Amino acid sequence: MSTAVQTERKVFYPDSDGQPMADNTIQFECIVTIKGNLELLFADHPDVFVAGDLLWYPVEGNAEIRQAPDVMVAFGRPKGHRRSYKQWEEGNIPPQVVFEVWSPGNRVSQMLDKLAFYDRYGVEEYYLYYPESGEWDGWTRQEGRLTPISQMEGWRSPRLGIRFEKGKDAEVGLFYPDGRKFLSFLELGQLAEAERQRAERLAAKLREMGIDPNQI
Repeated sequence: MSTAVQTERKVFYPDSDGQPMADNTIQFECIVTIKGNLELLFADHPDVFVAGDLLWYPVEGNAEIRQAPDVMVAFGRPKGHRRSYKQWEEGNIPPQVVFEVWSPGNRVSQMLDKLAFYDRYGVEEYYLYYPESGEWDGWTRQEGRLTPISQMEGWRSPRLGIRFEKGKDAEVGLFYPDGRKFLSFLELGQLAEAERQRAERLAAKLREMGIDPNQI
């Protein structure tokens, strides 16, 4: 029997840390907006995995070493549902980019512990959003360590290609590489409905002109 199988049977890796995903509606909305838009950004990339509030275990055999980023992105890993992210089952690839959203329930010491965790276990880019001020903090890996980004206004993520600006509450101030801003689920739905109505009006106008829109 392999060592990996023996270790897996001896160690229980919980699927939840017992902590809530968010402490309030703004924090929840921010997390959902970031995660959902990143999924849209990489929808056509089968080897980019995006997750929210998923436990990440970087060390096989130790279930106490874990973290659940609000949002994480792992390049080189297939899409699909997981109960947790066990790094040794993922080609030993850590999430390269993680996001956290500050809430009133957070403590400075807790966030410093998260920064140290992400630094130690190989995260390349770490971003922290403060909904009350709309400000971002960020770190990128330089010479083997996560180093603070001096200016977040206008910063472009090396991995994601997205741009950072000052946000406002749940409007997180993130922009796609082509300049479109990250939208909430509601805004995306409203945009899709507006496009549907526009298409229907155009089809009706074509029919008035004796043109079958299905033949165009």
